[in-house]
Amino acid sequence: MKVVLLAGGLGTRISEESQYKPKPMIEIGGMPILWHIMKEYSHYGFHEFIICAGYKQQMIKEWFADYFLNTSDVTFDFTQGNKTIVHNQHAEPWKVTVVDTGLNTMTGGRIKRIQPYIGNERFLMTYGDGVCDVDIAKLVEFHNRHGKIATLTAVMLEQQKGVLDIGGDNAVHSFREKSFMDSAPINAGYMVLEPEIFDYIEGDDTVFERDSLERVAAEGELMSYTHNGYWQCMDTKREMDMLENLWQSGNAPWKSW
Repeated sequence: MKVVLLAGGLGTRISEESQYKPKPMIEIGGMPILWHIMKEYSHYGFHEFIICAGYKQQMIKEWFADYFLNTSDVTFDFTQGNKTIVHNQHAEPWKVTVVDTGLNTMTGGRIKRIQPYIGNERFLMTYGDGVCDVDIAKLVEFHNRHGKIATLTAVMLEQQKGVLDIGGDNAVHSFREKSFMDSAPINAGYMVLEPEIFDYIEGDDTVFERDSLERVAAEGELMSYTHNGYWQCMDTKREMDMLENLWQSGNAPWKSW
């Protein structure tokens, strides 16, 4: 199966970094977070990727164009007409297609634009700004069992603040610290999608999560795979620093390879 990665947004909530590069190209441990996500999929045997690019999409293309040389030892022999010799290449067995899906295209529109590269095949899809330790093999197995059009991975998002019990008179009747009971399941990406999903996307203005998935859910064709392990998106500088610290400490939970 091919893996589709949404990597075209502006990343305005982490503008300290995204003003210079696409958010999926922001580095953790010296490598783009996009690379970390791809390494996880590759660990489970999925090596073909389609990247839905947009904002500063040329930077993504340039990075992959240079990746082979940058991960290998290279001799530049100017005595033989600038001959280049590559030694000990370390590049992964990846096939990567980077598609310019437009600067202002919505998530559904980006997926619709890469339909010619998918054809009539099932595919995997996730966002280019979140890492996790989802067992992708078990995710695919779960999808195969239920036979629906779409599966998304659900994680519990914990309440970050204290909880107030406010009455009709606006009086605070109680205050308590957050607990697991205050958590709510959210869409963490890491989806498995049948090709019929393209029928639920109208065009560039379609928001996949609001328009397409809600229609699929209303028809009883959307299932959730509950993940109780690690998941973290990178929306802010604080979250970027947290991921960097985990990587540098050698305790990155998403590092399955």
